[in-house]
Amino acid sequence: MHWDVFNGDADGLCALHQLRLCAPRRATLVTGVKRDIALLHRVAAGPGDSVTVLDVSLAANRAPLDALLGRGVAVQYFDHHFAGSPPSHPALELHIDTAPDTCTGLIVDRFLAGRQRLWAIVAAYGDALPGPASELAAQQGLDRSQVVALRELGEALAYNAYGEREADLVIAPAALYRTLSRHADPFACRQDEPVIARILATMRTDLALARSVAPSLDLPSGALYVLPAAAWSHRVRGALGNELALASPERAHAILTPDGRGGFVVSVRAPRRAGTGADRLCRRYASGGGRATAAGIDHLPGAELGRFEADFIAAFS
Repeated sequence: MHWDVFNGDADGLCALHQLRLCAPRRATLVTGVKRDIALLHRVAAGPGDSVTVLDVSLAANRAPLDALLGRGVAVQYFDHHFAGSPPSHPALELHIDTAPDTCTGLIVDRFLAGRQRLWAIVAAYGDALPGPASELAAQQGLDRSQVVALRELGEALAYNAYGEREADLVIAPAALYRTLSRHADPFACRQDEPVIARILATMRTDLALARSVAPSLDLPSGALYVLPAAAWSHRVRGALGNELALASPERAHAILTPDGRGGFVVSVRAPRRAGTGADRLCRRYASGGGRATAAGIDHLPGAELGRFEADFIAAFS
């Protein structure tokens, strides 16, 4: 048996789609909302089985990874997040690059020698990497309307992944992957799939609500926003963080939403001009992680809000 394990955002979706367009295979899908990254413990694989993992931190899945390898499972791993100290094992094939200007879709693109490059461009736009995405688009000779189509598709796939639970999303990530899998051509997917237009419309409505919220901390080095407890605020935090980071590339941004447990879910964007610091800040907290430019904390206790504000100021001042 084979399992495909992937983050439910644009990067994970597009990375897997590239692989399966080139190497189709029947697989059990394991995914979830963007924050649901402890996925390998769901894989009940045994000797002779195989697993492909895309866009989820190896550090956050180390124990179940070791268990799978110990049971004789072959694992292929593609990711760009903090990996800790990866194991060395003959059954483990690692493709990990934590550079701030890459994503899992671009790592898979290199692995496939560009055979599904349009989907890699979608992944990069969805993972808030407009520079690398636009560079690849120019190399492909795409015109402006084609670039817009791929950017919108990437943004829609990315937006759909944000939420506390799948009920917050427009469509469950596994179902969205099955929708993508019907299309080798991303332009046809953008044009023909009504769910993409539905996600983009939801994003526009949610962003309009988010823009009306004033920052609770507003400094030359960065801003911190605390959004209300609402489904739209859980969906919007990533898109709002990306929008703010692009508008003010010299500043850091943090978006906090109540998590229903007396604390907050946190999304952090490092200053784009610096391109570093978000993961170091978030890893100071028990449930924190991510990458240099964009990271988060799954549960920041309410009593630690003051500490986080101080750490945020110190990290980026």
